[in-house]
Amino acid sequence: QVQLVESGGGLVQPGESLSLSCAATGSAFKWYAVGWFRQHPGANREFVGAVSQSGQTTYYADSVKGRFTVSRDNVKNMVYLQVNNLKPEDTGVYYCALQEGITTAQRMAARAMHYWGKGTLVTVSS
Repeated sequence: QVQLVESGGGLVQPGESLSLSCAATGSAFKWYAVGWFRQHPGANREFVGAVSQSGQTTYYADSVKGRFTVSRDNVKNMVYLQVNNLKPEDTGVYYCALQEGITTAQRMAARAMHYWGKGTLVTVSS
């Protein structure tokens, strides 16, 4: 069993940055890749990025490539999402999620994820 808790969201202006965190409990965390998703108001959850089990490789959606960075610390049981040069279209609730059996950084499908946090809200507005 894995529990995930996101934090770090907030209200920022376009062009600013945020550091989002995902704290994990449960022994399974260390064995699997972790993904970040976001959900705009009235829309489905969309994949943002993922980090491999080891933390050595990452994968990003084209819409955030070059602006977002996913990393993890398996000693601290933490996963991070650094979001830079934020745009109004980045507004949404950001979730971390884990799918048992997946160890590599790859595009993930929301419907396939086994564990979710409750999310942290990011609002980008001037």
